[in-house]
Amino acid sequence: MIKKFRRRQIGWLVFLLTLIIHVGCSTKDSGGLKIRSWTILTKNKMKALQVIEKASEYDINQLQLSHDVLMNLRQVRDTAKLSLINYLTDQAHQHGIEEVVLWDHSLYGLDYYPAKFKTGPDSTIDFDNSAFWEWFSDDYRTMLDKVPNVQGLVLTFIETGARAEDQHSIKMKTHQEKIAAVVDAVTQVVINERHLKLYLRTFSYTHKEYENVIGALEHVKSNDVVLMMKESPHDFFLTHPNNPYVGKIDRPTIVEFDCGNEFSGQGVIANTWPEYIARRWKDYLQRPNVIGYAARTDRYGDTGVIGRPSEILLYALKRFGQDATLSVDSITIEFIGKRYGKESVQFLKPAFESAYDIVTSTLYTLGTNVANHSSLNFDPYPSSYGRHVSGKWIDPPVLYVKHGVDLELHYWKEIIQHLAPAVLKMNDGPLTIEAPFVLTNEWVSAEEKMDTTWYTYIITEKEYGVALAKKALAQIQAAKPYVTGEDYEDLHETFYRTLITAQLYEAMAKAYWGYRVYARGKAYQSVALNRSIKEGLDDILIYVNKIKEYPHEYPRGQWNWKNDVKIAEQYYNWIAVEGWKEYGGVVFKE
Repeated sequence: MIKKFRRRQIGWLVFLLTLIIHVGCSTKDSGGLKIRSWTILTKNKMKALQVIEKASEYDINQLQLSHDVLMNLRQVRDTAKLSLINYLTDQAHQHGIEEVVLWDHSLYGLDYYPAKFKTGPDSTIDFDNSAFWEWFSDDYRTMLDKVPNVQGLVLTFIETGARAEDQHSIKMKTHQEKIAAVVDAVTQVVINERHLKLYLRTFSYTHKEYENVIGALEHVKSNDVVLMMKESPHDFFLTHPNNPYVGKIDRPTIVEFDCGNEFSGQGVIANTWPEYIARRWKDYLQRPNVIGYAARTDRYGDTGVIGRPSEILLYALKRFGQDATLSVDSITIEFIGKRYGKESVQFLKPAFESAYDIVTSTLYTLGTNVANHSSLNFDPYPSSYGRHVSGKWIDPPVLYVKHGVDLELHYWKEIIQHLAPAVLKMNDGPLTIEAPFVLTNEWVSAEEKMDTTWYTYIITEKEYGVALAKKALAQIQAAKPYVTGEDYEDLHETFYRTLITAQLYEAMAKAYWGYRVYARGKAYQSVALNRSIKEGLDDILIYVNKIKEYPHEYPRGQWNWKNDVKIAEQYYNWIAVEGWKEYGGVVFKE
């Protein structure tokens, strides 16, 4: 009996030691981060399942369902969406993901709410009407009943259908109080009644909106909500600084990363830049209140990063989270070696490392993004010259532009002053809303400022991107003996599309920016300028045809790569055939 008892004691001791070792290893593996989350945007079930099935390799313990799965909880009333939500939720749990949370934006559009509550000025909701809040809570209860297996919500309370701060109230004196009232009402149901998790996702276009957010959070009653803040202060631009607000609000915070590269290629072209992840993530890991991350894994359709070269971004988040002292080199070597084989590292590593400079000299022009959610669209797309300008978030707003230009430039007085069409710099134009301080400081003037000097800067940068893309493709080709069939084809086609994209942007830059100079009149025209514009127009036709004739499938999401052909052809027509009405209807003549 005594021996049997001792054997049991030893057995229990071994079990406990094993458990301690396992827990210790698990904590080490996760880098001590409480939340390690991936976000699925696509409704493509196969791509979503790839994400779920891969999650265990990355120690993911939370899955967020958003965008094309659902953007608002009200969409659970859509039978097809509800079926997909519940299916993916169940699959996530079966694959060991502990927590599934759904995205929501509140308030919804005003037309969602019963007329009897919209008794404020201009048919706004009367927030002082207690019956509205009873209806609001019941509505959330009904919606949550349809998704009984989820663990919580991610609530965006700024970029919403009806803005809380615009609703009527006599009792609530400030915008912050109104926003907090909505959050508190959701919290009451989600946390207090249902014992679920609630993540408050901040999103702001200006510093003033951040003041609203921070002020509202001071009024939120619950201490159990967790913040989710973007990696950058506005949207996901490579040139934006790190978000200065992350960690400054005394609430647990997870950082939202866009590994789907909404504005920078969506994985259709090379998005292989762990150095970018390091620049942001290593900073945030040192800040107070940061307890984890959430990484987007696609940009709709079949643009998922799993199994693609851009999976290196997810890998970098994982590894730096485990050990922030790791180098970018070591992460790159690790990922390529595991994914494509050690023999391929010497070739693939320099190709991967070139992607950041290729994209920032192609889809970006002198430090500002000129692609409309990755699609070709220089003009008219006002956001490139106002809303999306990184200079909104940098003080002083100065950038050192590399890419063969090698100049320190002021974002507004120099870059936007020369790049932006005159109409976008007017006192009653978009800058009035997006960056009024630019007008107050008289950093821009409502006149055409594109000239041959700035045209040369732009072309220098585009030529730099093309040269780098050619070199990267050659490095991929050199790796062919060491990479297996489908993996090599994906690598080759990704970097080939990257090269064609860079070449089309170079051609478009020569034609478009050159035309802007040409249209100013004879005093600005020269033989050299005309020759460059003509080269650009000729090259547009060459690369448009290459894209049209591209024989392979490619990822399609928000950005359909082949649709860039339509914009290129339209610009060609405006420049060389019809005349561009915004520039006096001038037709380029060689």
